[in-house]
Order: sequence, then structure tokens, then C-alpha cells
Amino acid sequence: MASQIQRAVVTGTSSGIGRAVAVRLLGHGWQVTGLDRVPGPLAGRSGFTEILADLADRVELEVAAARLEDKTCHALVHAAGLMRDDRDEDTQRCHGANLWALHVAAAARLATAVLVHMPVGRGRIVFLSSRAAQGRAGRGYYAASKAALDGLARSLAAEHVGRGITVNVLAPGATDTPQLSDPARAASPVRLPPLGRLIAAEEVAATVAFLVGADAGAITGQTIVQCAGASLAGAWPAARWPGPAETRP
Repeated sequence: MASQIQRAVVTGTSSGIGRAVAVRLLGHGWQVTGLDRVPGPLAGRSGFTEILADLADRVELEVAAARLEDKTCHALVHAAGLMRDDRDEDTQRCHGANLWALHVAAAARLATAVLVHMPVGRGRIVFLSSRAAQGRAGRGYYAASKAALDGLARSLAAEHVGRGITVNVLAPGATDTPQLSDPARAASPVRLPPLGRLIAAEEVAATVAFLVGADAGAITGQTIVQCAGASLAGAWPAARWPGPAETRP
């Protein structure tokens, strides 16, 4: 496998977790096809191909998926996401269909497109969810769309386990991405997790890189929560601990 070119499809590569995942994989020698609705900073980088598409739009999703259906793919990472609380006017108007389309329908359609050409014993799919999938007051539509990824992943994992293809979900807590400063989520302030800092997008990308790598071949149908202690019962905010880019004692 060391000499074989590995190809990944990553969504949401213009910023945030998707960009961090693409950068990580490119650094490991992967070829990456990035899907996003706006051009990103990785355009023109060696090994990176960009497809522009609004994955929440059914027609654009179909066009993008069609471009992937005849290419060998070793990994699909669906990182594109949108956080909207239940008071958001657009989300209320469509009863959460905007979130479902991007988080669930796009994940299912892209998986269908790449699974046919995933090599036996080496295919990997990772869906990016959220710790909020466990339920969050005022974010019912968002939580439901993310929670649905668990069922989708386990179903696909069961269908393709015989081919040695793994399908997993990674559910981060509050992560330091541009989405946190989106004016549309001003009514939903971010609370620091008990670890005392936000999760770095690069930390999430490192977990994704493990899940799509050869060493994770026995992990499938699982949801991994990466939440900086937010899921711990009785946890409280600790003194600030240095992030991965800082010097630790």
C-alpha cells in the first residue's frame, strides 16, 4: 500500500475541519478531491482537485456525484456542515430540510457514488457529526440531522463489511473553526468544554486521518466522540491547558 496512490474525496474543504482534513491527507501523500460551494485556499495545490457544488442543492449534488462515480476512491470524508438553531428563519420555513439535505442526503448520495469503486479491504468512509447529536435545547433540527448519520453509517457499515470497507462517524465538540463566528449562529454562543479550550480543527483532522488509514481497518459502524471532556458527567472547566500548537509542560 505504501507505493499505491491513495485518493480521497473530502467535502467542505474551503475552511474549517474539511480544509484541515484535506491538508492532513495531502501531507501524507494522498490525492484529494475537494467539494465545496465556494473556492478554497487549496486550489492549485499539488494533488488537490476542486469541484464546486452546493451539496444541499439536489441538482448540484447529482452533478458532483456523477463526477465521482467512475474514479477509484479509497476514502470519503463528509465534513461539510451548517449549524442553525431552531429559531433560524430559513430552517423554520423548510422544517430543517436545509440541514437534512447537507448533512444526511449529501452523505448518502456521495457514499453511493464512491462505494462502487472502493477497493476491497481498503475503502473508508467517515461522516463528521457533532456532540450536539445527543440532543441540545433549541437545536432540534440540527441535532436530528447529525444523529441520523449514526443510523446511516451503521447501515452502510453492515452492508459493506464483507468487502472490508469501514464506515464510521466522528462527533467533535466545540471546534475552533470559522463557523463559530458565523453571524447566523449569534443566538447560540459557544461554551468552552471542561478541558478549558476549543478543539483544534487539526486535532479532528488527525482522528480522521487515523480512521481512513490502514490501521483502522477493524473499526466500523462506530461513532467516536471527540469533545474535550464535554461528555464527562460531573466535569467542570479546568485551568486553561495548552493547545496542540503550544508548548506543553
